[in-house]
Amino acid sequence: MDLPQMPPLAPMLAKAATTVPVQPESDEPMWSYEPKWDGFRSIVFRDGEEVVLGSRGGKDLARYFPEIVEAVKAELPDRCVVDGELVVPREVNGVTRLSWEALSERIHPAASRVKLLAEQTPAQFVGFDLLALGDRDVAAEDFTLRRALLVDTIGGGLSCHVTAATFDSAEAMRWFEMFEGAGLDGVIAKKLVGPYLPNKREMIKVKHARTADVVLLGYRPHKSQPGIGSMLLGLFDGSELKMVGGASAFTAARRIELLEELEPLRVGEDVVAEGEASRWKSAADRSWVPLRPERVLEVAYDQMEGERFRHAARFLRWRPDRIPDECTFDQLEVPVRYDFADVLAGGV
Repeated sequence: MDLPQMPPLAPMLAKAATTVPVQPESDEPMWSYEPKWDGFRSIVFRDGEEVVLGSRGGKDLARYFPEIVEAVKAELPDRCVVDGELVVPREVNGVTRLSWEALSERIHPAASRVKLLAEQTPAQFVGFDLLALGDRDVAAEDFTLRRALLVDTIGGGLSCHVTAATFDSAEAMRWFEMFEGAGLDGVIAKKLVGPYLPNKREMIKVKHARTADVVLLGYRPHKSQPGIGSMLLGLFDGSELKMVGGASAFTAARRIELLEELEPLRVGEDVVAEGEASRWKSAADRSWVPLRPERVLEVAYDQMEGERFRHAARFLRWRPDRIPDECTFDQLEVPVRYDFADVLAGGV
């Protein structure tokens, strides 16, 4: 492989903000806005038949996504370097949206399982920056040029796409609200003038953030130190209490405190919950300690995937003023349902 930009290459990063930056009061825009894709960040390097799917940490993900390697060869320029995201779209209730669970399961050590999942849950690649085209290194060029080249040379195939983008900050905030239904994570703002800066937080990201009152169902002991590893959380659907995810970000001292605090609530034997964790984890990994469902806590979360938190929730505080029966799915915001295809260039 001999390209103007070579792997491993750290991607340009984003810093968090509470709202998208607005355009200056001038004739020329300063920002480009894009939907924030919630997948595996990957810089694709293609030199003829050689393809590397570089991860954020510099590893090659090609062995886990053989269908993307073939798609890159069929749909991208013969020699290019494209920054983007690997995602797995799946149909849910008649709408195609991103599935974080299906994407996570693609990282599997068994070649036979990788082959099967490539057929059952094929991934797609969404490009949002172009770093090299042929012998031309464009990483030092302004994003305006890089975006124009990206749109001209990428996309139109079945598996490799270009993200939607706009100069209108009001439109970007509209996307922030409506595209969550397609499984997206927020909005990204990029400066139109400036080079691609690996490992620098030069972009702005605005992510979804919400809170919910949930019932504490149980906990998992920590694997390598004293105390709990994670709290397991539930919400009522009618009279049925359903597990919706977990919260695990605690200090070592707090893990021990929580173990002692929750001990009086223990009931029965440890439980192995089918489907609560990845299907490829062992039964021991899925075992948890059940508790009497008496305590309510408030957690922060970004969004739902079906009936589960898409990512781990964050413990905020106990809610002794709430009773478990009040913790229902009705309290959650329901995003507008948009399809995956609506979030690609030309789709809006």
